[in-house]
Amino acid sequence: MALTFCSFSSGSSGNCYLVKSETTALLVDAGISLKRIREGLAASGTPEEAVEAVLVTHEHSDHIRSIAAVGGKRGLGAAQKSAAKQEKGGAEGAATSPEGGARPLVYANAGTWDAISKLPAYLDLEIPGKTVFTTGEDFTIGDITVHSFPVSHDAEEPVGYSFRCGESCVAIITDTGIVTPEIYSEACKANLLVLESNHDVEMLKFCRYPWFLKQRILGESGHLSNDLAAQTVLQMLQEGKAPARIALAHLSRENNFPEMAWQTMKNVLEEEDYTIGSDIAICTLVRDQISEIMIV
Repeated sequence: MALTFCSFSSGSSGNCYLVKSETTALLVDAGISLKRIREGLAASGTPEEAVEAVLVTHEHSDHIRSIAAVGGKRGLGAAQKSAAKQEKGGAEGAATSPEGGARPLVYANAGTWDAISKLPAYLDLEIPGKTVFTTGEDFTIGDITVHSFPVSHDAEEPVGYSFRCGESCVAIITDTGIVTPEIYSEACKANLLVLESNHDVEMLKFCRYPWFLKQRILGESGHLSNDLAAQTVLQMLQEGKAPARIALAHLSRENNFPEMAWQTMKNVLEEEDYTIGSDIAICTLVRDQISEIMIV
């Protein structure tokens, strides 16, 4: 039972990823418009009504923009669900279980929900399908087991995720300033690792950002640089723990570009006699572009 992965958008302007098995489709974050989510689902051959859940990593706007919309009256699969109800003569109001075309549930931990509730746009706003999980405790959606783990970011209770189905494992690790032992352990278990490679340090130092923002990004609760991402992959290779494939994610609009992230990785690995292509497969997720569909 293989998992597939597709990025609908990855970066500071919005994040949304699809992880699915043969029977279960999940979104990680909904930081782009509902229109763009629909475009990503269509491009990946995923029916809207097949999406069972959205899993939120943290409360920053580039990760939660559409969390209230995905399960709303005009949300994912709304037209199909409405038609099904009319055929069955059903009443208004979406079901809360996956059967029968239910609206997707929106999962986040207690700290993230608390932080979201305090944001001006979300004060007293009911989010359809709101569901709470405990960080570190596994839970199952359809045939996919979900594991959350803490990351180091300036949010209330930010997490990364690992998804398992059969022998396939996808880990998504972004929005973290450092790679902790727990993060590293999850990365080593993956067949496909989606790893942040946010910025080039020298570009960031000389960009137009104010000093406090530069310090935030460079800090332990900020974002992984190209160099830190490359050093992490190098360590996994040296220890024989590297996944078969890595997708570099969450690239900065101002302080990075795909060729630089990939070239930094290439340079660091080649200095230790590792070659991209033969020793490991690495690609970059381009901001605002739907990626290829990756089969794990």
